[in-house]
Amino acid sequence: MAKKQKSKQDIITAYMHHILEHSSAPESVYKFGKDNGFTEAEFYNFFGTFKSLEKSIFNNFFDNTVDLLEKNSEYQNFDAQNKLLSFYFTFFEVLKANRSYVIMTLSIQKASLKTNKALAGLKESFKKYIDELDIETLDLKQEKLEEIKQKSLSELSWQQLLFIIDFWMDDSSPSFEKTDIFIEKSVKTSFELMNITPL
Repeated sequence: MAKKQKSKQDIITAYMHHILEHSSAPESVYKFGKDNGFTEAEFYNFFGTFKSLEKSIFNNFFDNTVDLLEKNSEYQNFDAQNKLLSFYFTFFEVLKANRSYVIMTLSIQKASLKTNKALAGLKESFKKYIDELDIETLDLKQEKLEEIKQKSLSELSWQQLLFIIDFWMDDSSPSFEKTDIFIEKSVKTSFELMNITPL
């Protein structure tokens, strides 16, 4: 009977377990595969390096979040603000289920979450998600200004997510209640600011 091929998720899970158990990346793809029952070729079907695998993990958390949201029929009818709130609450539930890995990975460069390479894939997907939310902001009546506004909106939203991740990593409240409150206040404030008409 032929050996069942390892999936992308199997390899990601094995890598996360390795990091948690050894506090460092595996020595080589060969040894990592041998220890976890797959070949180098199977690894390279999905990832070029351990760095590319690392980048895909936070993006994987994003994909899991969006999958969960899309299964909820009510989510489809929410306005942009409630969709974003739902995203944050669900995303941080996914992070909570993987908190040890997240803390270990991000604490190494906590002072510079903005430049943490592990978050590169997440950044790209999240900014695209913000663009697709079609958040209503002030109509600037000029195409170039609209483009700049859209770019800065997704960038500001990314900064907001990093700020919340940073807060969550330090949150010691039961069930991370303080983070939930922080999310609500952050989203409410940012939407209020976007709706202020300039003088």
